Amino acid sequence: MIKILYLALKNLLRYKRRTLLTGLLIAVGMVAVIVFVGLSGSFKKAVVAQITDSLISHMQVHAMGYTSSIDNLPLDRMISFEAYEKLLTALAKIQGITAFSPRIKFGAMLSNYAQTTNVRLNGIDPEKENSAVPLLASRIRESAGTHVLLKPGEVLLPEILAKGMDVKTGDTVVLVANNKEGSVNGMTFKVAGLVESLMGPGGRDGYLHINDAATLLRIEKKEISEIAIRVSDFDQLSVLAENLGTLLVSFKNKQGKPVFELHTWEQLSPFFNIVRMMAVMNMGIRVILVSVVLISVLNVMMMSVYERVREIGTLAAMGTKPGRIMGLFVAEGFSLGLVSALAGAGIGVGALWILDLRGVEVAFGGPSQIFILDPSVSPAEVISSCLIVVAVSILASLQPAAKAARLAPVDALRHI
Repeated sequence: MIKILYLALKNLLRYKRRTLLTGLLIAVGMVAVIVFVGLSGSFKKAVVAQITDSLISHMQVHAMGYTSSIDNLPLDRMISFEAYEKLLTALAKIQGITAFSPRIKFGAMLSNYAQTTNVRLNGIDPEKENSAVPLLASRIRESAGTHVLLKPGEVLLPEILAKGMDVKTGDTVVLVANNKEGSVNGMTFKVAGLVESLMGPGGRDGYLHINDAATLLRIEKKEISEIAIRVSDFDQLSVLAENLGTLLVSFKNKQGKPVFELHTWEQLSPFFNIVRMMAVMNMGIRVILVSVVLISVLNVMMMSVYERVREIGTLAAMGTKPGRIMGLFVAEGFSLGLVSALAGAGIGVGALWILDLRGVEVAFGGPSQIFILDPSVSPAEVISSCLIVVAVSILASLQPAAKAARLAPVDALRHI
C-alpha cells in the first residue's frame, strides 16, 4: 500500500503544473467552505444570543391560544393566577432552567401632553427580567443611571418613538390603557430611559414595572401574558423544552383541554428563517465544492490515463494485475484530494484565526448594536470537509482507473 501511494505521488509530480493547478483549485474550494462556515456559524451564534438574551429569552409559555393572536396582545387570553401557580411548580421540576420572568403585555396610548401615539408595553419584574434576558440593559440608552432596569412609577420607551415625540429621559408621560372589560385607566410615569430597537416581534416595545402594569389594567388577581424562560445550556434547549412540554400537557382546564402552550425562540423569532437559510447556503457551498473536486480530479485522471496508455500496456504485459493498475490510479486521485484538502483546511483555519484576531464587526438591530464576531470552525467541520473531498476524489478516479485496468496489453502497446 505504501509503495502504491509512493508511486502515485511520483506520477502526480510528473505533471507538476497540471497537478498544482488542480490542487490549488480544490484547496481554494476548501478555504471557501471553511471560512464561510466559520463566519456564518459565528454570526448565527452572536445574533441568536442577541435576540434571546435581550428580548425573547430561550423559550416562553403562554395560555393556550395566545400566540395565534399575539400581534393584538389579547388581554382575555392571559395565564390566570391558579394556572401561574401550577406553572411555577412545573418549572421547579425541570433541571437546567436557571431563570424565568413573568410579563404582562398590552397596548396603550402614550401622551407627552402635546402628542399622543400608540405603544406596546411589557410589564416586568426588573430583577427577574434581568436574569431571563441579561442583555436587555445593553439596549437601554440615556438611562437614568440606576442599578436596576426601572422602578415602580418609571417607564422605558422605544427609542424611535421617543425621539419622534421629542421625549427624553426624566420627562413625565401619561399612559392610558383599556383592560379586558373595556374600562379605561390612565397613569403618569417618569421616563427612565430609551430602549433601542431590535429585529423581531417585541423589538420596539416599552417596559414598565409589572405592578404598575397590573394597576393600569386594573388586574386584581395576578394574571400574566407570558413567562420568559432561560436555560443554563443552550445546546440542551430542545431536550429541556420537550421535558417541560410533557409536564405542561398534563395541565387541563375544565373542558379537558391543555392550559398552556410552549414555544422556543425558534418558533417566536423570524430570524430562525435566516438561520435555516444559512444552513441551506452551507449545504450549497459544499455542493459547489463537491462539483469542483469531481470535475477537477476526473479531468486530471482521464488525461493521465490517456497520456500513459503505452505505460499501462507495458505494466499489463509484465503481468501486473488489473486490480493493481486500477489501485494505482485510485491512489493518485486519493493523494491529490488528500493533499489538497489538508492544504486548504490549513489555509482556511489560518484565515479564520487571523479574522478572529482582527475582529469582524457586525451591526444588528440598530447602529449602536454592534458586536464582534469570533469566527471559528469545529474540528468536526474540518474533518468532515476533508473526508468529503477525499471521498469525491476517489469516486472521480474510479472511472478512469477502471478504464486503465480494462486496457488490453496489445492494443495499449500499439497506441500512439
